[in-house]
Amino acid sequence: MLRLVLPVLATIGDTIRAFTQAAAQFFDDLSTLHWGSLAISLALFGAYLVIRSRASFNALRAAYPNERFQWRRIWGAYVAAYGLNGVVPAGSGSIVQVVLSRNSIPNSSYPAVTSALSVGAIFDGLMYAAIIAYAFTQGVFPKPSDFGSLSSFDIAFFGRHPQLTIFIVTAVAELGILAFALLSRRVRAFWRHIREGLAILTQPRRYLTGMVVPQFAGWVLRGASYWYLLEAFHLPPTVRGAILVLAAQGIASLVPFTPGGVGAQQALLIVIFSSTAATDSVAVFSVGQQIAVTAFTLALGFAALVVIFRYRSFRHVIRESRRQRAEAKAEPGPDDGVPGSPTERARV
Repeated sequence: MLRLVLPVLATIGDTIRAFTQAAAQFFDDLSTLHWGSLAISLALFGAYLVIRSRASFNALRAAYPNERFQWRRIWGAYVAAYGLNGVVPAGSGSIVQVVLSRNSIPNSSYPAVTSALSVGAIFDGLMYAAIIAYAFTQGVFPKPSDFGSLSSFDIAFFGRHPQLTIFIVTAVAELGILAFALLSRRVRAFWRHIREGLAILTQPRRYLTGMVVPQFAGWVLRGASYWYLLEAFHLPPTVRGAILVLAAQGIASLVPFTPGGVGAQQALLIVIFSSTAATDSVAVFSVGQQIAVTAFTLALGFAALVVIFRYRSFRHVIRESRRQRAEAKAEPGPDDGVPGSPTERARV
């Protein structure tokens, strides 16, 4: 047991040390940044968030064609979750998106809203697969067999124990399916809500125009954003480089044990750009771009919470999310989560 734990603890220490050193260097070098490129990058990233939220809105509108709800609330829920995911591990901020989206749609349910918001994962999965496949053909991206030698504890651990990784992924998926089935008080109603949330998939033309097109446009905007981020941090700005950054983020998202997968991203990017830039410069970029994007999305998310949803902090919305989910499990009702209902009025 110690032979398994001690190397992991040592790698965790190396990951934290590498991150703090790169972060310190980033703040020391703020004056050398190309601020114009950084501003353009964040503007493009903001446009990416807008168009992505529109795809989510279209999926929810297909699930609830007879309900009226505002796009700005779906956008607010999305940016609040995105900002929170940058500072909490395991994508926990997505729970906030589900709760805020549900509260924005009259007569909605958690299963339907969750499944509708998950529809985007289909096209995203295909895009990530294509991007990662491209990255592996470039001769600079580490092979899965080399992940165990990377300096990030999360990706290195799973790289050294591939069989355990497969077991954990399979077990989590099976437990999730089992929990959904067993914890639902009315199984038939539960699966009806799931099908309701996936309604847009039964309308191919609507799915293509309402989700695939805006999602693809979002990917283009996101890639362009990272092109300018590379320029802002004095790394060669190329389409290939931006795609490799997206590939590193895709791999990092599979092991989200650090906020935003920052440890895995840093380890991968250092290897990817080792032949074109100094290691210190790449380390500063890997951490600096994460700090810039996280600060930007946190600011947007907080503004959405205050202006749109009337919450005073992320802590309040997380606490309220837990309370509402507990109430929904204990006593589901027809007005549960509807703006103006007792659940909605009980906010802090």
